[in-house]
Amino acid sequence: MTIPPTETLLDLRGLACPMPVLKANRALRDMAPGTRLRILATDRASVADFQSYCRETGHAMVAFTESAGILSFVIRRRAETQPS
Repeated sequence: MTIPPTETLLDLRGLACPMPVLKANRALRDMAPGTRLRILATDRASVADFQSYCRETGHAMVAFTESAGILSFVIRRRAETQPS
């Protein structure tokens, strides 16, 4: 798998719920708005977990694929809200 230079890769294969979402959340907090995080996971519960996480946080899931039991999510970090 080739990762574009504009993405950060987080390999979370072998971790069970809720660890993939918790670790992804920690990584996204340190990333610049608009940047992308590619997450590799093997826990089937991650599909629903990341969908809910993105809905609740405002981050965008821009891609999801599965190949040979490896789930790949690409999440774009939300833009920071401007103070009023």
